[in-house]
Amino acid sequence: MHSRLLVFTAGLLVTAMPFAAEAQEKRGLFIIGGGYSSPNAEVSDHLGDGYNFTIGAQVNATPTFGIEGLYSFNGLGEKRISIPVFATPLEGAGTPTDFFGSMNMQYGTISAVLQDPHGKVRPYGLTGMGVYYRPIKVTTPGVGFVPGYCDPWWYVCYPGGFVPVENIVGERSSTDFGMVFGGGVNFGAFFSELRYHYIWGPTVPETTTVQPIAGQTTTSDRKANGQYLALTFGLRF
Repeated sequence: MHSRLLVFTAGLLVTAMPFAAEAQEKRGLFIIGGGYSSPNAEVSDHLGDGYNFTIGAQVNATPTFGIEGLYSFNGLGEKRISIPVFATPLEGAGTPTDFFGSMNMQYGTISAVLQDPHGKVRPYGLTGMGVYYRPIKVTTPGVGFVPGYCDPWWYVCYPGGFVPVENIVGERSSTDFGMVFGGGVNFGAFFSELRYHYIWGPTVPETTTVQPIAGQTTTSDRKANGQYLALTFGLRF
């Protein structure tokens, strides 16, 4: 019984070997993955950590060199700051109020990939450029009155009253060029990688504020450059 099992297992391994070699030598590869995204440098003071989802393809010109095209959606966490709010500009003392900044980042990149085509564990490195779209929203909590209503399709009847609301203080977006550097390891069809993104952001012009926050001064023109790390796990097949 054991000898038959060994023969059957050996036969499966011999049969699977050509398919494994073929997967490593494929000319075109489909990429899908997801993981953890983290702002770096000054960006980390204004935005929180989040997640990423990626989808793309790679064309191998040779076993060791390929061209990759990738789209990624990154949802970044909220960052809270407390700002004193005044009923009028002349009021002496303000009420500390929470404000939240949240962003998602979407980008498409084209990268050159250098890879080891042999073995079970195959490292690779990459570098490329892309276009990055970064919309941001600043909100603060508030209270609003909602009149009573009934909606049987929502399974709810509400008598009416004051409810928490979200006040949108401002919304902006920017589309900019950037670069990506990274590397990872392929384990068969699975991969794990780390990428660093640097984005050349827009210039935010100097603006004179009315009654600025204590301890903050009006600064000169500044670049809203972005720096992010993305740790991703997925399939390349």
